[in-house]
Amino acid sequence: MDGTILVADDDRTIRTVLTQALTRAGCKVHATSSLMTLMRWVEEGKGDLVISDVMMPDGNGLETLPKITEMRPGLPVIVISAQNTIMTAIQATEADAYDYLPKPFDLPDLMKRAARALDQKRRSPAPRREASPASEQEDLPLVGRTPSMQALYRLVARVMNTDLSVLITGESGTGKSLIARAIHDFSDRRTLPFVTVSAADLDGADGPASILARARGGSILFDEVGDFDDDAQGRIVRMLDTLGDSAPRIMATSQKDLMGRMEAGGFRQDLFYRLGGVAIAVPSLRERVDDIPLLAQHFLARAERDGGPVRRFANDALDLVRAYSWPGNVRQLENCIRRLTVTANVEEITKAEVETVLGNQPAIEPLMGGGEGDKLSASVAKHLRRYFDLHGGVLPPRGLYPRILKEVETPLIEIALEATGGNQARCAELLGINRNTLRKKITDLDIRVTRRRKLM
Repeated sequence: MDGTILVADDDRTIRTVLTQALTRAGCKVHATSSLMTLMRWVEEGKGDLVISDVMMPDGNGLETLPKITEMRPGLPVIVISAQNTIMTAIQATEADAYDYLPKPFDLPDLMKRAARALDQKRRSPAPRREASPASEQEDLPLVGRTPSMQALYRLVARVMNTDLSVLITGESGTGKSLIARAIHDFSDRRTLPFVTVSAADLDGADGPASILARARGGSILFDEVGDFDDDAQGRIVRMLDTLGDSAPRIMATSQKDLMGRMEAGGFRQDLFYRLGGVAIAVPSLRERVDDIPLLAQHFLARAERDGGPVRRFANDALDLVRAYSWPGNVRQLENCIRRLTVTANVEEITKAEVETVLGNQPAIEPLMGGGEGDKLSASVAKHLRRYFDLHGGVLPPRGLYPRILKEVETPLIEIALEATGGNQARCAELLGINRNTLRKKITDLDIRVTRRRKLM
């Protein structure tokens, strides 16, 4: 490796480590802790490659990238950042950075990337990357400042340029496929195809071969793989077993609990472990409530950019949006905001207008872990969530606790009585309660007791 490399980082240790490693590799190195000095070197024509931190004492490294491109077209820039967020990776790519690495970085990996950048510069100027198809789609945004989303960004940044398979799980509407697309679009494979595969694509003798031919070493996403039947799962396993050195990146999404399905015999164990090299769990919107106002403002701004009217939320209206459970997650929130931008009478969206829109929302149930194998608590939670959602963001009438207990107790006692043939002593023993307590509940709940043949 040969060439002159400009290193800009306010961390003296990092400057020292990079200088020593790059010098040993045969490069000349100029290191500085100042963006002003870096830009002077670039303007003077020095350097074949720039390695720059983002947050510097005298400015933001990302903001200097367009200036570097203007002054020195074709000069590759590798961005390193301790922020470790996928948004930083996106910003770096949009600013035409050659590559992005989160701190702490792997030194041998950085050296390989630096060597590739120098080799590319010798052959031809670095081409500007055209916008990916995903950037033109109205997908769910990767917006969020909560710890759960920041942890997700850091994980995505770490796995972005590895060859590990990725399994992305989460409820419907959380943006699983968008995360898969982001992993592809901001990785070393971004110039190669991104192929989304359904179960139907695997049909036929040539199905798997056709998928691999379309991918050409890019990325393959098995979307909602938990819905694939046994035959399709088997075809995936056999396809993965044939992959060679230039294999595509394998990713999958699922809103179902694949481990639970696997333990119940509904999902192949060999496929589960092949897909789960890295597991990324996308939090539901109710698990990151503090992101809801940020997302709402994002959707209002997007609607305005698309030619819609200017809209803003009244404080109590935004509080109501924040308090809603959003069973349909970010997708449901986006649809509601779109409707509000059209139906609101004036610029400020009122609480009453929000109540009207939320009151007309269908009872969308989260499907994560759905299926016959659900625990009772999960099923009860779904019904309770739907009960709250049907009130459109307004609290149900008072006295909820005894009403819910009655809804659970009545069928429990009725079924227990039926199972014991109406024998109250046996039923009380089965339930683990006192016989007098059972009699009182039968009276209070108006349960009809009939003697019949025992079911068990």
